[in-house]
Amino acid sequence: MAMLCASSSTPTFFVHSTLNNGSKSNRGIARKSFVDGFSLPQSKSYLLPTQTTITLNSQSKSSAVQVRAQELDRVPLEQRWMFEGDELDGPDIWNKTWYPKAVDHVNTEKPWYVVDATDKILGRLASTIANHIRGKDLPTYTPSVDMGAFVIVVNAEKVAVSGRKRTQKLYRRHSGRPGGMTVETFDQLQQRIPERIIEHAVRGMLPKGRLGRALFNHLKVYKGPDHPHEAQKPVELPIRDKRINKER
Repeated sequence: MAMLCASSSTPTFFVHSTLNNGSKSNRGIARKSFVDGFSLPQSKSYLLPTQTTITLNSQSKSSAVQVRAQELDRVPLEQRWMFEGDELDGPDIWNKTWYPKAVDHVNTEKPWYVVDATDKILGRLASTIANHIRGKDLPTYTPSVDMGAFVIVVNAEKVAVSGRKRTQKLYRRHSGRPGGMTVETFDQLQQRIPERIIEHAVRGMLPKGRLGRALFNHLKVYKGPDHPHEAQKPVELPIRDKRINKER
Protein backbone atom coordinates (compact mmCIF):
# COMPACT_ATOMS: atom_id res chain seq x y z
CA MET A 1 0.00 0.00 0.00
CA ALA A 2 1.35 3.40 -0.93
CA MET A 3 0.31 6.79 0.49
CA LEU A 4 1.14 10.30 -0.66
CA CYS A 5 1.87 12.74 2.11
CA ALA A 6 1.07 16.36 1.20
CA SER A 7 1.63 17.97 4.58
CA SER A 8 5.07 19.28 3.63
CA SER A 9 6.25 21.30 0.65
CA THR A 10 7.61 18.15 -0.98
CA PRO A 11 5.35 15.12 -1.51
CA THR A 12 6.64 11.91 0.00
CA PHE A 13 5.71 8.33 -0.90
CA PHE A 14 5.52 5.82 1.94
CA VAL A 15 5.45 2.13 1.06
CA HIS A 16 3.72 -0.08 3.61
CA SER A 17 3.40 -3.82 3.70
CA THR A 18 -0.01 -5.42 4.01
CA LEU A 19 1.47 -8.40 5.91
CA ASN A 20 1.65 -8.62 9.67
CA ASN A 21 4.88 -7.59 11.31
CA GLY A 22 5.23 -11.01 12.84
CA SER A 23 4.93 -12.88 9.57
CA LYS A 24 8.00 -14.78 8.42
CA SER A 25 7.47 -13.66 4.83
CA ASN A 26 7.69 -10.01 5.92
CA ARG A 27 11.19 -10.11 7.38
CA GLY A 28 13.98 -8.51 5.37
CA ILE A 29 12.03 -8.45 2.10
CA ALA A 30 11.87 -5.41 -0.15
CA ARG A 31 8.28 -4.67 -1.06
CA LYS A 32 7.36 -3.74 -4.64
CA SER A 33 5.76 -0.35 -4.98
CA PHE A 34 2.69 -0.30 -7.23
CA VAL A 35 3.04 3.45 -7.56
CA ASP A 36 6.25 3.84 -9.52
CA GLY A 37 7.11 0.28 -10.51
CA PHE A 38 10.36 -0.45 -8.65
CA SER A 39 11.26 -2.05 -5.35
CA LEU A 40 11.69 0.03 -2.23
CA PRO A 41 12.89 -1.17 1.18
CA GLN A 42 10.36 -1.22 3.97
CA SER A 43 10.23 1.42 6.65
CA LYS A 44 11.87 3.96 4.38
CA SER A 45 10.34 6.97 2.65
CA TYR A 46 11.31 8.28 -0.77
CA LEU A 47 10.75 11.65 -2.27
CA LEU A 48 9.42 11.57 -5.81
CA PRO A 49 12.54 12.58 -7.82
CA THR A 50 11.35 14.44 -10.86
CA GLN A 51 10.53 17.91 -12.00
CA THR A 52 7.00 16.90 -12.95
CA THR A 53 4.15 18.87 -11.43
CA ILE A 54 1.77 16.60 -9.47
CA THR A 55 -1.76 17.89 -8.97
CA LEU A 56 -3.08 17.00 -5.54
CA ASN A 57 -6.33 18.92 -5.94
CA SER A 58 -8.10 18.28 -9.23
CA GLN A 59 -10.30 21.36 -8.83
CA SER A 60 -7.51 23.85 -9.37
CA LYS A 61 -4.05 23.77 -10.90
CA SER A 62 -2.85 26.24 -8.29
CA SER A 63 -2.46 23.42 -5.77
CA ALA A 64 0.15 21.65 -7.92
CA VAL A 65 3.44 20.93 -6.19
CA GLN A 66 6.74 21.38 -8.04
CA VAL A 67 9.16 18.69 -6.97
CA ARG A 68 12.78 19.72 -6.72
CA ALA A 69 15.38 18.21 -9.04
CA GLN A 70 17.98 17.76 -6.29
CA GLU A 71 15.89 14.97 -4.79
CA LEU A 72 17.01 12.74 -7.66
CA ASP A 73 20.01 11.58 -5.63
CA ARG A 74 17.70 9.63 -3.30
CA VAL A 75 16.92 7.11 -6.04
CA PRO A 76 19.41 4.35 -6.93
CA LEU A 77 21.52 5.04 -9.99
CA GLU A 78 20.15 2.12 -11.94
CA GLN A 79 16.58 3.42 -11.52
CA ARG A 80 17.04 7.12 -12.21
CA TRP A 81 16.34 6.70 -15.91
CA MET A 82 12.68 6.20 -15.02
CA PHE A 83 12.39 9.85 -14.03
CA GLU A 84 14.33 11.47 -16.86
CA GLY A 85 11.98 13.55 -19.00
CA ASP A 86 9.38 16.24 -18.83
CA GLU A 87 6.51 13.94 -17.84
CA LEU A 88 6.06 11.18 -15.33
CA ASP A 89 5.40 8.62 -18.04
CA GLY A 90 7.93 5.91 -17.31
CA PRO A 91 7.88 2.52 -19.00
CA ASP A 92 4.78 0.40 -18.66
CA ILE A 93 6.22 -2.49 -16.69
CA TRP A 94 3.00 -4.47 -16.98
CA ASN A 95 2.83 -4.42 -20.77
CA LYS A 96 6.02 -5.14 -22.68
CA THR A 97 4.36 -5.39 -26.11
CA TRP A 98 5.60 -2.72 -28.51
CA TYR A 99 3.28 -1.33 -31.18
CA PRO A 100 4.37 1.27 -33.74
CA LYS A 101 2.92 4.75 -33.46
CA ALA A 102 2.13 7.16 -36.28
CA VAL A 103 5.57 8.76 -36.06
CA ASP A 104 7.19 5.36 -36.66
CA HIS A 105 5.83 4.91 -40.18
CA VAL A 106 5.72 8.29 -41.89
CA ASN A 107 5.95 7.97 -45.68
CA THR A 108 8.41 10.86 -45.99
CA GLU A 109 10.85 9.03 -43.71
CA LYS A 110 10.75 5.68 -45.52
CA PRO A 111 13.64 4.57 -47.74
CA TRP A 112 13.47 4.24 -51.51
CA TYR A 113 15.00 1.33 -53.42
CA VAL A 114 15.58 0.78 -57.13
CA VAL A 115 16.08 -2.55 -58.90
CA ASP A 116 16.86 -3.46 -62.49
CA ALA A 117 14.57 -6.26 -63.71
CA THR A 118 16.87 -7.30 -66.56
CA ASP A 119 17.16 -11.12 -66.72
CA LYS A 120 15.64 -11.56 -63.25
CA ILE A 121 13.14 -14.34 -62.57
CA LEU A 122 9.67 -12.82 -62.20
CA GLY A 123 8.54 -14.75 -59.12
CA ARG A 124 11.76 -14.36 -57.15
CA LEU A 125 11.96 -10.67 -57.98
CA ALA A 126 8.33 -10.11 -56.98
CA SER A 127 8.77 -11.87 -53.62
CA THR A 128 11.82 -9.76 -52.79
CA ILE A 129 9.96 -6.58 -53.70
CA ALA A 130 6.89 -7.59 -51.68
CA ASN A 131 9.00 -8.29 -48.57
CA HIS A 132 10.53 -4.80 -48.67
CA ILE A 133 7.19 -3.13 -49.39
CA ARG A 134 5.63 -4.85 -46.39
CA GLY A 135 8.66 -4.11 -44.19
CA LYS A 136 9.47 -7.72 -43.38
CA ASP A 137 13.17 -6.90 -43.50
CA LEU A 138 12.80 -4.56 -40.50
CA PRO A 139 13.07 -5.59 -36.83
CA THR A 140 10.00 -3.41 -36.15
CA TYR A 141 7.82 -5.26 -38.67
CA THR A 142 4.14 -5.26 -37.71
CA PRO A 143 1.69 -7.13 -39.98
CA SER A 144 -1.13 -4.62 -39.56
CA VAL A 145 0.91 -1.45 -40.16
CA ASP A 146 2.36 0.08 -43.32
CA MET A 147 6.03 -0.13 -42.33
CA GLY A 148 7.69 -0.87 -45.67
CA ALA A 149 9.75 1.07 -48.18
CA PHE A 150 9.17 2.29 -51.71
CA VAL A 151 10.55 0.17 -54.56
CA ILE A 152 11.26 1.37 -58.10
CA VAL A 153 11.57 -1.21 -60.89
CA VAL A 154 13.21 -0.25 -64.18
CA ASN A 155 13.59 -2.22 -67.42
CA ALA A 156 10.33 -4.03 -66.75
CA GLU A 157 10.22 -5.28 -70.35
CA LYS A 158 13.37 -7.39 -69.74
CA VAL A 159 12.06 -9.50 -66.85
CA ALA A 160 12.48 -13.24 -67.38
CA VAL A 161 10.54 -16.40 -66.55
CA SER A 162 11.68 -19.99 -66.23
CA GLY A 163 10.67 -22.96 -68.32
CA ARG A 164 7.99 -22.48 -70.96
CA LYS A 165 6.03 -19.83 -69.07
CA ARG A 166 6.67 -17.29 -71.81
CA THR A 167 4.08 -19.06 -73.98
CA GLN A 168 2.14 -21.07 -71.37
CA LYS A 169 1.54 -18.49 -68.62
CA LEU A 170 -1.83 -16.82 -69.21
CA TYR A 171 -3.25 -13.49 -68.04
CA ARG A 172 -7.03 -13.07 -68.00
CA ARG A 173 -9.15 -9.96 -67.72
CA HIS A 174 -12.86 -9.38 -68.11
CA SER A 175 -14.71 -6.29 -69.27
CA GLY A 176 -17.79 -7.13 -67.19
CA ARG A 177 -20.00 -7.72 -70.21
CA PRO A 178 -21.11 -11.12 -71.57
CA GLY A 179 -18.32 -12.65 -73.62
CA GLY A 180 -15.86 -10.01 -72.44
CA MET A 181 -13.10 -12.42 -71.36
CA THR A 182 -9.68 -11.63 -72.83
CA VAL A 183 -6.77 -14.05 -72.45
CA GLU A 184 -3.14 -13.17 -73.18
CA THR A 185 0.10 -15.08 -72.86
CA PHE A 186 3.11 -13.75 -71.00
CA ASP A 187 4.86 -12.91 -74.26
CA GLN A 188 1.87 -10.99 -75.62
CA LEU A 189 1.37 -8.93 -72.45
CA GLN A 190 5.09 -8.20 -72.21
CA GLN A 191 5.08 -6.69 -75.68
CA ARG A 192 1.95 -4.64 -74.97
CA ILE A 193 2.19 -3.48 -71.31
CA PRO A 194 5.34 -4.91 -69.64
CA GLU A 195 4.76 -2.95 -66.40
CA ARG A 196 1.55 -4.85 -65.73
CA ILE A 197 3.39 -8.18 -65.41
CA ILE A 198 5.44 -7.12 -62.39
CA GLU A 199 2.52 -5.23 -60.87
CA HIS A 200 0.31 -8.31 -61.17
CA ALA A 201 2.94 -10.54 -59.52
CA VAL A 202 3.64 -8.19 -56.60
CA ARG A 203 -0.04 -7.43 -55.98
CA GLY A 204 -0.74 -11.12 -55.49
CA MET A 205 1.88 -11.26 -52.72
CA LEU A 206 0.45 -8.34 -50.74
CA PRO A 207 -2.44 -8.50 -48.24
CA LYS A 208 -5.93 -8.17 -49.61
CA GLY A 209 -7.86 -5.18 -48.32
CA ARG A 210 -7.22 -1.57 -47.39
CA LEU A 211 -3.68 -2.22 -46.17
CA GLY A 212 -2.79 -4.09 -49.35
CA ARG A 213 -4.08 -1.26 -51.52
CA ALA A 214 -1.99 1.24 -49.58
CA LEU A 215 1.11 -0.95 -49.85
CA PHE A 216 0.66 -1.39 -53.59
CA ASN A 217 1.14 2.37 -54.01
CA HIS A 218 4.75 1.88 -52.87
CA LEU A 219 5.57 0.04 -56.10
CA LYS A 220 6.74 2.10 -59.08
CA VAL A 221 7.33 0.12 -62.30
CA TYR A 222 8.74 1.68 -65.46
CA LYS A 223 9.67 0.54 -68.92
CA GLY A 224 13.24 1.43 -69.77
CA PRO A 225 16.17 2.47 -67.55
CA ASP A 226 14.83 5.89 -66.50
CA HIS A 227 12.45 6.86 -63.70
CA PRO A 228 11.20 10.22 -62.32
CA HIS A 229 12.19 9.61 -58.68
CA GLU A 230 15.77 10.86 -58.56
CA ALA A 231 14.81 13.42 -55.90
CA GLN A 232 14.11 10.59 -53.44
CA LYS A 233 17.72 9.35 -53.83
CA PRO A 234 16.90 5.65 -54.15
CA VAL A 235 19.56 3.05 -53.33
CA GLU A 236 20.08 -0.38 -54.83
CA LEU A 237 17.58 -2.96 -53.60
CA PRO A 238 19.37 -5.58 -51.46
CA ILE A 239 18.70 -9.03 -52.91
CA ARG A 240 19.63 -12.16 -50.95
CA ASP A 241 18.19 -14.68 -53.38
CA LYS A 242 21.18 -16.00 -55.33
CA ARG A 243 18.91 -17.70 -57.87
CA ILE A 244 17.05 -14.57 -58.88
CA ASN A 245 19.01 -14.18 -62.13
CA LYS A 246 18.10 -16.40 -65.04
CA GLU A 247 20.77 -18.91 -65.98
CA ARG A 248 21.77 -18.79 -69.60
